[in-house]
Amino acid sequence: MPVSVAKQLIRRFPGKLPAYRYRLAVRRAPRVPALLAFEVREAARAVRAFGRRPSAAVAVVVPTYKRPQQLVAAVESVLAQTCGDLVVVVVDDGAGLPPLPEDERVHAYSLSRNCGVAGVVRNVGIRASSSRYLAFLDDDNTWLPNHLEAALAAHGAGAELTYSALERVLADGTVKDVFSVPFDRARMRETAISDTNTIVVQRRPGVHFSRVPLRHGDFPLEDWVLVYRLSRRLRTEHVPVPTARYLVHDGSFYTNWANAQVQDARRAS
Repeated sequence: MPVSVAKQLIRRFPGKLPAYRYRLAVRRAPRVPALLAFEVREAARAVRAFGRRPSAAVAVVVPTYKRPQQLVAAVESVLAQTCGDLVVVVVDDGAGLPPLPEDERVHAYSLSRNCGVAGVVRNVGIRASSSRYLAFLDDDNTWLPNHLEAALAAHGAGAELTYSALERVLADGTVKDVFSVPFDRARMRETAISDTNTIVVQRRPGVHFSRVPLRHGDFPLEDWVLVYRLSRRLRTEHVPVPTARYLVHDGSFYTNWANAQVQDARRAS
């Protein structure tokens, strides 16, 4: 049954996702309706907790779970942006929040329970805010001060979705490498070329992360799915300037997939 459903999805939405991604979605589809309902409820509760939808030119959604010190550093890097017309929407996945920087632009909400799906956590922040642009930063990473300025310059020149270059940093602060790949949608069918922490997108219907539960090692992750799906209709550009720092550690989920890994994922599905 899952295989036949996947084939139906491929016929209905040709070119949207590779076949192995459809199969993964179908296998875990039974959880999605409940997760969507949870997302809608939690977003409404967040708005009530905030008193209004936080609004600015850019809404920065920061999902978090049990990383209090790193979360504070992430939020501080957002507040240090050269572009100050922003709000920070921190969404905690049910673990509790540490004291955050006292700034009227910071709004934080804890989900009523842990859902364990990063896409749902980010979607709550999207739904609970109002802005022209959306940007995303995970709780264990940081931005360089020029991140939003560089992305918005590209948007001002006509882009509708951007992702910038990414510095991968080791625990001692050493830069491991810079991940920077020009946009090529055909290449994205086999290789992840974007990262959540570098994405800036114009807010519009359809801008939401996948609600399909993912596990460590699954391909592709929800940032890949977002960019691949939206780039069918949105003018997508790569900003070849490192503007985000990705901390490489045992709990990080950075993916730099080689073709062999993709084939392994296909065979496993």
